[in-house]
Amino acid sequence: MTTPEDSASGSAASPAPSAANATSATSSDVPAFGWSAYAERVNGRFAMLGFVAVLIIEALSGDTFLHWAGLVP
Repeated sequence: MTTPEDSASGSAASPAPSAANATSATSSDVPAFGWSAYAERVNGRFAMLGFVAVLIIEALSGDTFLHWAGLVP
């Protein structure tokens, strides 16, 4: 049985997660550096966000992204 003091300190109720057993929130993959499936999935998600941001910029400004960014006269 745990006492209010134990649950307040967190010592007996739930151990703190360590870096060794951390996993992704959306899959069971362990985050890793370098060329891994996890890194590619995160990179793809950021690419999708960037593409949607470009579409929003074009829709709101009424101009192409390249012209808006000053890359095309």
